[in-house]
This record gives sequence, structure tokens and C-alpha cells, in this order.
Amino acid sequence: MNKRRESELAAHGFVWEEELHFPLTKNELTTIVSGALQEDDTRHDITTAATVMSNRRARCRLVARQTGVIAGLPLACEAFEQLDPAVTMRIEHADGTRIRPETPVMFLSGHARGLLSAERVALNFVQRLSGIATLTARYVEAIAGTGAHILDTRKTTPLFRRLEKYAVRAGGGLNHRMDLSSAVLIKDNHLAAVDGDIALAVSRARAVAPAGIKIEVECDRLDQVGAAMDAGADIIMLDNMQLMDLREAVKLVDGRAVTEASGGVTLDTVRFIAETGVDWISVGALTHSAPALDLALDFD
Repeated sequence: MNKRRESELAAHGFVWEEELHFPLTKNELTTIVSGALQEDDTRHDITTAATVMSNRRARCRLVARQTGVIAGLPLACEAFEQLDPAVTMRIEHADGTRIRPETPVMFLSGHARGLLSAERVALNFVQRLSGIATLTARYVEAIAGTGAHILDTRKTTPLFRRLEKYAVRAGGGLNHRMDLSSAVLIKDNHLAAVDGDIALAVSRARAVAPAGIKIEVECDRLDQVGAAMDAGADIIMLDNMQLMDLREAVKLVDGRAVTEASGGVTLDTVRFIAETGVDWISVGALTHSAPALDLALDFD
């Protein structure tokens, strides 16, 4: 991506990374993984304690069972390290890597009890985030060459937003606003509160929002697009519009604002939507409906 495009994305509050950066600090990583291990009561794993000698060592590998994109390995590593500080790990395919079935993602060696007790927690993290990354990559590939970009939404698992949005980036997508303070997004319910007066809503937002904050208006009709443009909106969300109306809206905006298609987007329709000329396509399904990627921990 060129520097101009990168600057445009940053200016509108969207996250794009040339290099993938894990979103949690070490303390945050330790805390969230510790909570997951406590939830699974891994310190009282009666099955492992009953069947595996305390001095038994083991080697295993994390293996992909299907094609996908990896995300969440730092969480898995932390889980294994918390139960066995002496564990050794070698990552073969880092987050953001596309893998094929039966591909070893990482190798581990350590105390068998620690590896076994941490297994489920580690897999839960990586399977969930890799599923998001994989679904995102499918959407990104579906619109290749159109000039449009795939974005996520705030339809994330409570308290896991940064991780799930990180997984979207691992799959090649962009992040929409991280939270309610990141940008102004005037939706239909906000407009209902001002009797549908887009100009009034935008002017109030300009008066209250911090300097540099972009203002986006959700439109589901072409007359609203015109009103939003007249009001000076920076981004026009075209919500649940038919393809014909999307094309007309893009012509109406004529590059004076960013256009974003949203609502009911699927893998079957996303290419057609992208070909209307919209800049961005937001897909809630990336985080609220992504199936887990099939991964397994195979012991030697």
C-alpha cells in the first residue's frame, strides 16, 4: 500500500499495519491468559494428575487441519509458559501466515502435565482468532483488484475487541473505529432523535467532537446521501442499499467523501458490492460469525 493511501486511512481513524503488531502489553497478556487458565481450573486437572507422572516430559506440535490464516499464537505461548515456565517452543508460522492442512504451526517440548493442562485454553484462543483471520482473508481475496477494502465493525465479543480486531488485521482487513470515542458515526437511531435532520446532527457533532475526529453518516436512501454531503460529512455509510443505488451514491459523492457499504454483506455478494466503486465494505460477520479454524495439538 502506498504512503498516500496509508495516510488517508490514518486520517479517517482506520487501522492499517504494514507489520502485524500484537495489541496487548505483556501484563495484559499475562492477565487475560491467567484468567482463562483459572476458568478451566488447570491447576486441578484431575485427569492429567491421575494418568501422567509428574516428571514425564513430552513433545508436541500445533497442526492445522484445514486451510486458513493463523492468529493468536502469543496467547497460546503464554498459556503453555504459565503452566510450564521451562517449556521450549518454536514457531514455524507466525500470526498472519496462510497455512494448508497438516501444516505444523509450532513445536513444543516440556513437562507433559503442563502441556496437557494448557492445551484447551491455548487452542481456544488460537482457533477463535484464526477463524476470524481466515474469514477476513476470504473476503479480502473476494474483492481483489477492485480497489475496495474490507473493514470490521464493533460487533465483537465483550472484552475481546482488541484481540478480534487484531485477527481481522492478520487476515488482511482494516479496523473500523475501535470504540465510541474514536469517530462520530451518526446512525439511523441518532437521526431519529433529531427528527431525521442530517444537517443538524452533523453540525452538532462538529461542535462537540474533538479536533480531527471524522464524521460519518449512515444513509439508506439517496436523498440522505445528498443531505450528508451538503452537511459536510467525511464518510458516507451506504446501509443495505441495492447495487443500483450503491452505484448512484458513489457517482453522487464523486470522491468528495469516503463511501462505505454496509449491511447484509456476504461472500456471495461482496464482489458485486466492491465493483460499484465504494471505498470500503464493513462486514460484521468477520467477528460475530466466524467459525473456528480447525487446529490440533498432536503429541509425539
